[in-house]
Amino acid sequence: MRAIEAHRNLHPWRARRLLLAAAVALSLFPAAQSQTRRTAAREQFLRAEKQRTALNGKPQKDRSVEEYTRLVGAYRRVYVLSPQAAEVTNALLAVAELYQDMGRLFDAKHFQRAIDAYQFLLHEYPASRFRDDALFTIAQIQQNDLQHQDLAEKSYLEFVKRYPRSARAEQAREALAAIAAAREQERAASVRGETPAARQQRRDAAGRTPQLTNIRHWNAENYTRIVIDVEDTVKYQGARISNPDRIYFDIHKARLSSTLAGKTLEVQNGFLKTIRVAQNQAGVVRLVLEVDKVKDYSIFLLPNPYRLVVDIFGEGLSLAKSTKPADSGPTTTKQEKSEPERSVTAEKTASPTAKPEKSSAARGETRGEESSRGASKTGESAKLTPPPVPQPTRDGQLNLSRALGLKIGRIVIDAGHGGHDTGTIGPSGLMEKDLCLDVARRLGNLIKERLPGTEVVYTRDDDTFVPLEDRAPLANQVRADLFLSIHANSSRDRNVRGVETYYLNFASSDEALEVAARENAHSQSSVYELQDIIKKIARNEKIEESRELAAEIQESLAKRLKRVSKATKNRGVKKAPFVVLIGANMPAVLAEVSFLSNPADESMMKKGEHRQRLAEGLFQGLQSYASNMNALSLNQPANGPGSPDR
Repeated sequence: MRAIEAHRNLHPWRARRLLLAAAVALSLFPAAQSQTRRTAAREQFLRAEKQRTALNGKPQKDRSVEEYTRLVGAYRRVYVLSPQAAEVTNALLAVAELYQDMGRLFDAKHFQRAIDAYQFLLHEYPASRFRDDALFTIAQIQQNDLQHQDLAEKSYLEFVKRYPRSARAEQAREALAAIAAAREQERAASVRGETPAARQQRRDAAGRTPQLTNIRHWNAENYTRIVIDVEDTVKYQGARISNPDRIYFDIHKARLSSTLAGKTLEVQNGFLKTIRVAQNQAGVVRLVLEVDKVKDYSIFLLPNPYRLVVDIFGEGLSLAKSTKPADSGPTTTKQEKSEPERSVTAEKTASPTAKPEKSSAARGETRGEESSRGASKTGESAKLTPPPVPQPTRDGQLNLSRALGLKIGRIVIDAGHGGHDTGTIGPSGLMEKDLCLDVARRLGNLIKERLPGTEVVYTRDDDTFVPLEDRAPLANQVRADLFLSIHANSSRDRNVRGVETYYLNFASSDEALEVAARENAHSQSSVYELQDIIKKIARNEKIEESRELAAEIQESLAKRLKRVSKATKNRGVKKAPFVVLIGANMPAVLAEVSFLSNPADESMMKKGEHRQRLAEGLFQGLQSYASNMNALSLNQPANGPGSPDR
């Protein structure tokens, strides 16, 4: 009674304060409980991550289904503890990825469990940052692992509808096209009476494309190693690009496992900043390494199990003296340079018994020593003549390059367009990208045969897309002495014929500007960069020599083609702001070898002998320019051995 009386006698404002305090205490209790659960979920997630790291450190043959099952349970417990925890979506993604691994290692039934896990993630967390990854991966599992093409087609269509601006939308469209083509192939096989057994054998053969299944990395003081697990032998090619510094590898006739599709691994340690991997195009996986202060790198394949090993060496550490890091994973008895800077797209067949090649840089050779070594191989008894005096330019000038007698030891040949960038397509379907690649290869062979002291580097030597902005930097990276970009022209008037050669400068005519606009169509430069581009063109220190090189190539090419067709017009040397030439630190030109839009020219360019003529014309122009400069690394006759112009 006294307590009740005391309560009745409380001042009204004091009673309200007591009631408010009680309400706040009751409201804080669930919040405190929720925070405790989120903390427990975070700690559980970290424990699961440690378990996964330990499991991935074991050879695949030593892993068991039970270990994977326990790990799946550990990640699922994160969701049970707190569905609102920040780590839940990562945990659910890990569950799906683990089921994929189990499907690949143990039993295909786990692939469907992976799909179920991805679908749960999409249903429960539709705003998750993994939503597009999850849907795309579901489609990949259905297409590649379960061979359910109809379901895969529905998933890809849903992906394109939901995420039309995603970086993977184009891959989804390519997959849809591949499914449609396979379906048509099945219909054709049925019509021609192919037996079910033969049909299954063909399907099995098509599905044996090796997968990239895992990526690991280790860092040491002056050394970083990346290991990419693959299911079988693969072919690969690599290059290094500056601004920003990155190394990329294209792995051919391979596909990404769905767990790796579109992954970016943030490293930010040692010489490696990030690792990006994506299906660059059908059958080609691209691995991009963003690096910092790297002196050298190498790549090679090791067997049992197959894995690509990329070694990155920091400044101050030579390849010959490199040592194995404390936790280096797979290693090899020799760590030698694979010559990435010598050949930008030098394709290697990754044989488990092949030793990585050493570059001249790894051997400690200078450019002159390389030339001397090349001279000894071409015949030391060859008759040498006194070097000619460098000739002035066509304007009568003897500039610094000629006065110093600088030599040409390395030429970069750039085949225009490539990959999804077809370039001009002729009236009957000949694509500029295919023509340019064939002529580039033929020209490279001529240089190797007739100027053995001169090295050839290709910006691409297969049907690969290389951004325009990356091609001149590639030439700079390998310290090229000349850069030649090969293209075929086009006009709205199909009667136009002829050849023309360009060097970098501001356009001298509307027509030249139109050609530049067409060839620059795939440039990724923004409007914001216009001022910087103008400065680069204006201060191009190689304009004079580029103009001279263009004149020699134009004269030689036009003269050779005139022999075949009097209608071929010498359209002269021109200047235009081609993106592919911007930033080149050496004389650089772009040759338009014919008009692909002209039916007669297209018909000729389909023939191997005419493509050889084009290559011969380009070669004679290069050789004439080098001879006038007294710039050949080896003393060669005016017309090389085997030249039809002798």
